[in-house]
Amino acid sequence: MDKNFQEEQFTGIIKFTPPLYKQRYQFVKDLVGKYKPKKVADLGCADCTLLWMLKFCSCIEVLAGLDICTSIMKEKMHRLSPLPVDYLQPAERSLTVTLHHGSVAHKDPCMLGFDLVTCIELIEHLEESELKKFPEVVFGFMAPSIVVISTPNSEFNPLFPGVTLFRHPDHKFEWNRVQFQSWALETARRYDYLVEFTGVGHPPTGMENVGFCTQIGVFVRKHPQTSESAQSEKPTEGVYKTVFKAVYPSLKDEKYLQNAVVSEVIFTAQIIKQSLLDCVISEHEEYNDDPAERKSKFQPSMNYFSDNLGKLVVEKSMEPFVNGHVVYIPLTTIFSFPKVNQLCGTFEKLCKLIAGKVTLSSDGSAVMFNTEHENEEN
Repeated sequence: MDKNFQEEQFTGIIKFTPPLYKQRYQFVKDLVGKYKPKKVADLGCADCTLLWMLKFCSCIEVLAGLDICTSIMKEKMHRLSPLPVDYLQPAERSLTVTLHHGSVAHKDPCMLGFDLVTCIELIEHLEESELKKFPEVVFGFMAPSIVVISTPNSEFNPLFPGVTLFRHPDHKFEWNRVQFQSWALETARRYDYLVEFTGVGHPPTGMENVGFCTQIGVFVRKHPQTSESAQSEKPTEGVYKTVFKAVYPSLKDEKYLQNAVVSEVIFTAQIIKQSLLDCVISEHEEYNDDPAERKSKFQPSMNYFSDNLGKLVVEKSMEPFVNGHVVYIPLTTIFSFPKVNQLCGTFEKLCKLIAGKVTLSSDGSAVMFNTEHENEEN
């Protein structure tokens, strides 16, 4: 929740590489990589930098941010919107990103059901009354599988000549390690969690006794939450205000899947067609020494890739062939390509998705291309 530039004026005296805030975010990313949560909420999300980093984690399908200050969120929330490339190449997973305006001292049903909740440099900004309500909201009501809380370690402060009381003017307190661990252990005991302590920002050589610059507690719920306990205290009305929501295009959406499959089928068929026609042209070159005449009189071999054109494509030959000015690419051939196969899963699904979107033979077993106009251009 700290403004990075304000923190840097102190931590810059002691060089942290990478910068301290990046180390905190990387810690969360590593935790996501370990536990693979699908739904993650960042409380005190501020400028949404952590959310922006987490949106690239392929396991996450739901991201939510909460902050008491809307102006900070709105300044950078556009970074959470889908990019043009997300529509051109939809991901296999679904992803929804939502930002809420509200206090961590209040309960709202929109924050239920999360696997991981992060509170990075948040609790030291809370008033005493808010801090008292915080454990019940996060651990009792939200009750995620994992909670990560980071906060400044006050024992490190004497190493910063510019710090007289707290590192940030908005901090209401800064705990030493004993204070933080005492609060965290009591919170974990009350709400049936286990907690481990670590941190980021190593002290200078010879000063290891002061501990990490940022202390971190990782809380893991001991037992899975039951549906009864999840719903027992659910409020009837929400108190947060949604200020941003983005739903990313996904191949789980039939519309985007169909577009992707049609594009891949046409692309694959075009490659096969061109390869076939190149072979036909090469065949004609062996019998025609005049390039100009070859181009003007070129007719694709009617027997290329097919010994008997009387046999219909309905037999689903795996070989593409040319009949007059028409090239036939069997769907079975196209389906054998890994990307098409991966997108569709089954041949029946392929046929369903391209129906009415791709020009097919009368029996529907092959993609058709008319090369007449191409020949005229050549």
